[in-house]
Amino acid sequence: MRQFLFSKSSEDIKSKQAQGVLFDTHIIVNPSNTREWIVLLKKGAGTSFFLVDDQEQVESFADLNGLIEELRLLGIKGAEIHL
Repeated sequence: MRQFLFSKSSEDIKSKQAQGVLFDTHIIVNPSNTREWIVLLKKGAGTSFFLVDDQEQVESFADLNGLIEELRLLGIKGAEIHL
């Protein structure tokens, strides 16, 4: 299955969550800096999104606890962590 990667800002995710759209949320190691974490959101039909900042750059987090708090603020209730 082909996978399409797009970006979603925090506001986009909040809006979709409020509309009842569910994402499979994955926390993965940032391949360009293995001391950081990034968020991959999967939605049906092979579509995936990275969480991005205001400059449309993939948002990375040095602190896993801070990342979990950010996901909670976005309305995400569960995530899978890949070590």
